[in-house]
Amino acid sequence: MANVRLVETSLRDGNQCLWGALGIDTARTLTIAPMMERCGFKAIDFTTSTHMGVAVRYKQEDPWERIRGMAEACKTTPLQFLSTGFRFISWETATPEFMELAFRTLQTNGISRFALADPMNDAASNVEVAKMVKRSGGGQVVGALVYTISPIHDDAHYAEAARVMAASPDIDALYIKDPGGLLTSKRARTLIPAIMAEIGDKPLELHAHCTIGLAEQAYLEGVDLGATAVQCASGGAADGTSNPPMQRMIANLRELGHTVEIDDDAVAEVSRYFTALAEAEGLPTGHPLPFDAAYFHHNLPGGMVGTMRRHLADHGAAHLEQAVIEEMGRVRRELGWVIVMTPFAQMLQTQAMLNVTGKERWGVIPDEVIRFAIGKFGHPVMPVDPEVMDRIMANPRTKELQAESGMADLKTLRQKIGAHLSDEEFLLRATMPEAQVDAMKAAGPAERVYNPETRGVMDLLRTVLSRRDLTEITVEKEGFKLEVEA
Repeated sequence: MANVRLVETSLRDGNQCLWGALGIDTARTLTIAPMMERCGFKAIDFTTSTHMGVAVRYKQEDPWERIRGMAEACKTTPLQFLSTGFRFISWETATPEFMELAFRTLQTNGISRFALADPMNDAASNVEVAKMVKRSGGGQVVGALVYTISPIHDDAHYAEAARVMAASPDIDALYIKDPGGLLTSKRARTLIPAIMAEIGDKPLELHAHCTIGLAEQAYLEGVDLGATAVQCASGGAADGTSNPPMQRMIANLRELGHTVEIDDDAVAEVSRYFTALAEAEGLPTGHPLPFDAAYFHHNLPGGMVGTMRRHLADHGAAHLEQAVIEEMGRVRRELGWVIVMTPFAQMLQTQAMLNVTGKERWGVIPDEVIRFAIGKFGHPVMPVDPEVMDRIMANPRTKELQAESGMADLKTLRQKIGAHLSDEEFLLRATMPEAQVDAMKAAGPAERVYNPETRGVMDLLRTVLSRRDLTEITVEKEGFKLEVEA
């Protein structure tokens, strides 16, 4: 029987999968931070560059301020940043010097754990990024084995990637990252032993989604096979397309004889908070979903399903959902069995929609798909289908994209954007539109306190105060009555 540690994912992955990364702001984060610190989690899956961009773009909040506030509250619980290759906030591939500055600034502000998930499962690239993290401040590094299903992603593929990363002194642990929730107990029984045979005494963690109801059993199987930590969300931010529910996983682990050392009262309070938050803000809460074998074909992460449905509805094409899903499987095969995770999930979805709604397949090819095919995101594991590649190479836009020089070097960017800026502001201005950063700065410090129980009352007050046709207001409840006349 194992002593199992827990990584809490509500603020990052639960928020992203169920709430489109928009359900959390600084106040909602810092309000629950002290209770999350009490729980005894191994780490908190806290943010990624996508969420930092969302903070600026949609919330007009400084993501660095949010990180510092969380780190101040969580002095003993590591905060995790998810990094997907040589990319920070923008889709543009960054230079090594730029990425090293980003990692150093993240650590300076309070991030102490980095999950490295290369979109191509390029283990050698993860090793290089891990070196940058260590040079930048020495934070803990967890290398991802991104799980997917294809003819080339067999146990040997993952064992070799695990061997390469485990051999690096800069990678402290590994984790199986299953964004599609596709790992079955049956596959775990061969995959996990193959990985464990290659990683020696480095710990293995599990991260999966409940999208088709497989994640919890895969976790329990994985713990039996040697995994030492599982990643779960809490309350209303768990289940559905999100990660397994924290309290249910704790109960099942203990029932099967494993030890989980955690503050149960604090865990319960965290779960209640995220449920109350969702109810107060009208956000969807996760619930158990049925098994759907179609996911083994298209591998679409659960969070992307909602995005796809919204895009189709916006274009009056909701009836084409099944056709787009089937087309995603074909596009994925033609692009060399690309792993369906950010940024490739978005590329596959867009190309599939264009193929289904356009006059012909591959008649329109977005820039990002061209960049992928010509190696701007790294080297595809398998060659792109020859006919598709011929179409891409014949596209006039391809020559223009081949000539792209990529992100400028750090010195040039500093001179262009402003040598006087702090590293934090420089990194935002180098990767985001100037107007969005200006709006964030103009908004001032973010609110730091949030109470979901008062949301309804505050909304009512704002509505009443905005009315100009009222001459009398009465507020009444049992034992209390307040009358106000204009």
